[in-house]
Formats: sequence, structure tokens, C-alpha cells
Amino acid sequence: MNTIVTFGEIMGRMATPGNLRLRQTREFEVTYAGAEASVAASVCNFGGNARYVTALPKHSIAESAVDSVRAVGIDTSFIIRTDEGRLGMYYLEAGANQRPSNVIYDRADSSVSLLHADQYNWKMIFESASWFHISGITPALSKNAAEVSLYAVQQAQANGVKVSCDLNFRKKLWQWGEKGEDAKELARKTMAEILKYVNVVIANEEDCADVCNIHAGDTDVESGHLDTSRYPDVAKQVAALYPSVEKVAITLRESLSASHNNWGAMLYEVADEKAYFAPLNEDGTYQSYEIKNIVDRVGGGDSFAGGLIFALTTDQLKESKVAVQYAVAASCLKHSIKGDFNFSTRAEVESLMGGSASGRVVR
Repeated sequence: MNTIVTFGEIMGRMATPGNLRLRQTREFEVTYAGAEASVAASVCNFGGNARYVTALPKHSIAESAVDSVRAVGIDTSFIIRTDEGRLGMYYLEAGANQRPSNVIYDRADSSVSLLHADQYNWKMIFESASWFHISGITPALSKNAAEVSLYAVQQAQANGVKVSCDLNFRKKLWQWGEKGEDAKELARKTMAEILKYVNVVIANEEDCADVCNIHAGDTDVESGHLDTSRYPDVAKQVAALYPSVEKVAITLRESLSASHNNWGAMLYEVADEKAYFAPLNEDGTYQSYEIKNIVDRVGGGDSFAGGLIFALTTDQLKESKVAVQYAVAASCLKHSIKGDFNFSTRAEVESLMGGSASGRVVR
């Protein structure tokens, strides 16, 4: 069985209704979310097999979080229920137009941040697995979580399992270092060890700068301008730092406003030093998806990662130029869906890949 394993934290997501600000609302829309859980959800919604590993407290709210994962077909048998720690939370204020979205984390002392590597049964976790995915969010939670993350990628490689890592730099989370240690400094030091065991790196232009200190040149995401010609060199530099890396995927988001983004990506093949961009216009040149009236952009990067992993592990989609097209189309559709999980189907993604972007009613 071609099983995709992901490891990380799932939290309660407390979102304000509509576009209300946090200080305006007296009620929240409650769902459950986490980067690696979102990746596993995408894989299952596309028809693949995914196994999710985390740690949660023993109470009914955490059971609801497990139910939300189980509901999309994810294998939850290796979720540890423990008396240690709590359920992490995050609060989301959705932006609109020129006002950006805002996230407040409440994740200190969560269960997954307290457990140690030997409390997980990695031998059984990786049984029948072909792929392991982690993100830079998990090691940002605590020193313990960083140590577990490193051990997990080491065990994956030892078991012949491909490893992907989404760099996902979150400055607000990297706070467990020594007194006075800068968040970027801590992230770079920690992720440098993890990336030694990674085969596929997933990032955006800011992640490459913040985590790897590699810059894309004439790029300003806030002005809506990306110089895409610089990204193959960025990917090449990432691969030069970490010899185990076989592919580097970089998402290309141009933020014209909180509600209007252009979206695409590049997948770089290290062996043949070739970059594949998506989407492409009729002339075969890069032309991003224009996404207006965004419903929910949170989880967009995770839906790209989930789409890419599914494609790279599916015979009909695994060719790099096709895989990146699939991943970009999948994540484009996610921007139309409330919540962190991408509930798009493989057929819907392939329809968008084929040029069906009008949004007309399907009858």
C-alpha cells in the first residue's frame, strides 16, 4: 500500500465569522487544523492513503479533533492520547482588501510539544509507508518537538521512506531558544539538521530567505511582483546545501490584496537541473492563476504540498511537469473553500488543469 505519513500538531481553529475583526466578535466558527493534518486530508480527498501522527490530551474536545481527521479517511491509529499537555489553539481574523489576515497562536505546552521521540512507535508508523511529510512548524513548537522531528526524518530515511519538508517559517513560534536568540537564527540552526534527511523541499520565497538565507533577487511579494527567473537558482542553492534533496518546490504568490492573489509554483529537478512552472498559458509560458474574492487562503500552501505529494506518488501524475500542474490547481481550488482542509476532488483538480476555470454550475 502506498501510504503517506504526516507528523505534526492539530489545533482548534477559532475563526471570526465573515470578515469580523477579533475585537468585534463574540462568537467563533470552530474547526480543527494543522499543516500536516491538512496535507493528509488532501491526499485522502484525492483518493490516496494517509496516516497522521500526533499527540493529543484525553478529553472530548481532542476527540472531536480526531473525528475531524478520521472523517476524511485518514488513518488515526497512531495518534497518541496522553495525560501530558493540552490541545493547542489558534485564532484567525480573515483579512479583506488591503487589510491582511491575522493569526494569534495559543499553543504553549500542547501535548505534541511535550512528548519525546521514544513515545512514538516509529517502526510501526512507517510500516507500508512510501512517503513521510513534516513541516518547519512542528520543530518551532519546542525543543522536544524539534528533537522528535529530527528523529522522525532519520527513521524515515532508515526505513527507505521518501521525506518531504515544507519550510513554513513561523516567526511567532520560534521562541524556545536560548535567551536573546533570534527566531531566524534558531530556525536556521534547527532546520539545517532536519534538512540533511529531506528529499523534497517545499517553500515559498520568504521561507527560503528566512530559513536558508537564500534570496530571490528582485522580488517583492507585498507589491505583487515576483521575478520568477530567479527561482531556479534559489532551488539550486537549496539543493547545494543539502545533498539528499532531489526536488525543490517553490510556491509563487503575488499578494495584490488580502482578497486578490496571483498563484503558481515551480518544481526544480536537481538531477537534470530543470525547472517546471505552472500554470502555463497556451504558448507554454508561465501565467499565474488570478484568484479574486478569496474565501480562505489559510491552508493554501498545505494544499499545494498535499497535491504535490499525491501527484508524485501516483503513476499517472508523477512526471514533474504534471505533478506541479496538479499541485498548483489543487491549491488554487482550496482558496475557494472555508477551513484549512482542501475538500476538492481529483476530478475537480484535473478539470482545472485542463482549462475549466469558469466556475459555471456543473449539472
